[in-house]
Amino acid sequence: MAAHHCQFRIYYEDTDAGGIVYHARYLGFAERARAEALRSQGLNVGELSERDGIVFVVRQLGIRYHAPLRLDEMMDVETVLLQAAGARLKLRQVITNISRGGQKAVVIEVELACLKLEGMVPMRLPSFCQERLAGLAIEDPSPV
Repeated sequence: MAAHHCQFRIYYEDTDAGGIVYHARYLGFAERARAEALRSQGLNVGELSERDGIVFVVRQLGIRYHAPLRLDEMMDVETVLLQAAGARLKLRQVITNISRGGQKAVVIEVELACLKLEGMVPMRLPSFCQERLAGLAIEDPSPV
């Protein structure tokens, strides 16, 4: 069990008029990091859709902003699995500012629903998904 880490640099297109990352951009960074976290466990979202007819969609999301990121700074997005049961999985993503010594910037908790692509109806997480997702699980899912 281990967290997945993905790093990004802040570019001009990510910032607002004040020179800080626009609040909605964090969702894009989190989405990319989630896809990479799943890929690291052998769950390529494109292949799951095409080969297995499975998609993950955001069902619920909570975001808490702690400190802004700025142009040219480097961030780390840590992704961990909090829960996987039935047709849902819940992930926590903590974005830290590498350029400022690991300062916490944003915490996102996202619940994904597993859907059958045909008909877009909920389906239980297949056992092979649950087995692979275990690689992102953490022992202590206490609040951050």
